[in-house]
Amino acid sequence: MLLVATSLWSTFWTFIGGMAVGAVIAFFVTKHMFEKQIKENPPINEKMIRAMYMQMGRKPSEAQIRAIMKSMGQ
Repeated sequence: MLLVATSLWSTFWTFIGGMAVGAVIAFFVTKHMFEKQIKENPPINEKMIRAMYMQMGRKPSEAQIRAIMKSMGQ
């Protein structure tokens, strides 16, 4: 009876450990994929900034566009 209980606990902790390792691996894989997507398809680019300036009736200079991109960390 004691052997069965020990085996049950061993199986339980192995399962929990496997779940924890799987969660950590899934976290890092998902993080990598998300960062890759953001880098390839940024939420806003220079073309969009130019379009916003044009809608406001202004002609943006290259320095203004670069300043906006830099302020957004891109």
